[in-house]
Amino acid sequence: MFKYIQIDKNSRIPKYQQIVDSIIYNISIGNLQIDEKIPSINMFSEEYLISRDTIEKAYSILKERKIISSIRGKGYYIARTQLISKINILFLINKLSTYKMKIYNTFINNMGGNSHTDLHIYHCDESLFLNLMAKNNKSYDYYVIMPHFKTKDLKHISYTDEVLKTINKIPKGKLIIMDNNKLEIDGDIVEIYQDFENDIYQALKEGLSKISSYKKLIMVYPKKSIYPYPKRVLMGFKKFCTEFDMDFEILDEIYDDIILKRGDLFITIEESDLVNLINEIRDGELLIGKDIGVISYNDTQLKELLRVTVISTDFEAMGETAARMILNKEKGKIKNPFHFIDRKSI
Repeated sequence: MFKYIQIDKNSRIPKYQQIVDSIIYNISIGNLQIDEKIPSINMFSEEYLISRDTIEKAYSILKERKIISSIRGKGYYIARTQLISKINILFLINKLSTYKMKIYNTFINNMGGNSHTDLHIYHCDESLFLNLMAKNNKSYDYYVIMPHFKTKDLKHISYTDEVLKTINKIPKGKLIIMDNNKLEIDGDIVEIYQDFENDIYQALKEGLSKISSYKKLIMVYPKKSIYPYPKRVLMGFKKFCTEFDMDFEILDEIYDDIILKRGDLFITIEESDLVNLINEIRDGELLIGKDIGVISYNDTQLKELLRVTVISTDFEAMGETAARMILNKEKGKIKNPFHFIDRKSI
């Protein structure tokens, strides 16, 4: 393998990174094959007169990315040869949901064949997020992060001190913040974000002509969700109701045998509440869009199938924008489109 590996001692690129890049490149052009044994750390160190620590760091990165593997007592081997792409991306999302996966799938499709993306879900958990970042430190070309975390009492927060400290260690040119931009990170980074308070306010305002025909607006905002929602959503709803002098109420969930009155308009966030609400409306022999209005937050195929009116960010646009900015090496902060989509349930 030594005839293929090139290390420029005058380069500003760290030697461990040169080793990583060189091995990946030689896999990509076919010089190194799957299951081929590669030199030990000692052999590598002696051949290039480079410290063992440097070789260990390079091999550690390659192992984390599953490019090489080690067999106890035998040595190191090439683990895979389907490249390992020119662009390696770590994609971190806070929960596995239909709309988060729509962002991810659109991102993958727009990145094309010259990239490899590893998806991890950290479930709004600070410890899991920090462990994932420590494990994958310096292993990727780009880090795409959707920052949503929860406190012990299941309240939404955008970050903790440790999370912010960890994210700030990522080189700014490698960082893409998506969905939530309340980290206030300095530097020339990529942000594609939702403005949760103003988005819901403007979307409801867009549907004002129909919304104003209802007597009372009821938002079902789960305060104790495993995956908590930003309070800014609630703030935007209250801002709208206050400005347009509308009677409103906040509920934690759709209760069994909930009291429904003609002229009520419900805004649900969680899909389970939407399903329960529709069942309660039908059990009460009321008509959706006539007796009771229904708006749901975040669009999905189920809501489209049920013809439910939604207020939602454009998840596909978020994925497309992130991919385009990486491929074109663009920087900047972009607010993602947010829409009121009338499907006749109000």
